[in-house]
Amino acid sequence: MNIISEAKSHGGVQGVYSHQSEVCACEMTFAVYVPPQASLKPCPVLWFLSGLTCNHANVMDKGEYRKIAAELGVIVVCPDTSPRGDGVADYSDDWQAGKGAGFYVDATRSPWSDNYSMFSYVSKELPDLIANKFPADMSRQAITGHSMGGHGALVIALKNPGKYLSCSAFAPIVNPSDADWANKAFTSYLGNDRDSWHEYDACSLIRNGNKLPPLLIDQGLGDQFLESGLRPERLQRVCDDAGIPVIIRMQDGYDHSYNFISSFMEDHLRWHALHLAK
Repeated sequence: MNIISEAKSHGGVQGVYSHQSEVCACEMTFAVYVPPQASLKPCPVLWFLSGLTCNHANVMDKGEYRKIAAELGVIVVCPDTSPRGDGVADYSDDWQAGKGAGFYVDATRSPWSDNYSMFSYVSKELPDLIANKFPADMSRQAITGHSMGGHGALVIALKNPGKYLSCSAFAPIVNPSDADWANKAFTSYLGNDRDSWHEYDACSLIRNGNKLPPLLIDQGLGDQFLESGLRPERLQRVCDDAGIPVIIRMQDGYDHSYNFISSFMEDHLRWHALHLAK
């Protein structure tokens, strides 16, 4: 693990690091905030997965989580959203697939399968690195994310029962196999067989019996993508049918931006801290 930068923040340390990923076959960059309590004992971990076009830095710069994480004693880990580098496949003219748009799946089609293994990276490889290099209590993990990252948080929690004590999301893509802005990525990474898409679709996984930890979702009513790609009512419906408790809060006047995320970040951190304390 290489240290790109480290700086004190609210009594803790905010760092940016890189390492050579085996599953993504390239150098990956991620950010970690370690609260001051970690100097005394291992701290629980909250994963934040970012959305389309983002990398690890967006939530670092605009997420406003460090003060609350320091108060609560929670490590916050912010992975990148895709593999990077000159040899990594990409669509240079389309922000909905390629670099910045890994969709937290393990690609099965060439050339994407060479590098695009973001599901395994976020759920297996990077947690192993965090456990070895940071004062983290990996028996207490929670996961959250925004938009594509909200989709990732839901799917990773659903496919790893018992690993996360809580899950939340800001404006998640809940049904990507039927969302226009996921079509190109899913076709590229997984092929035309939509049965394989359902393995990375929260609504499909819930219908198939996968279970979620306690779940909180915030969605802006002024979100320009609400009707075309997010559709939280679909998640509400399948959770109701499956008997899965979910809190979905529709927030009047908020859009899809980091202004929305930063407005409710404290709520999510405090909500996760309650579950992590158990």
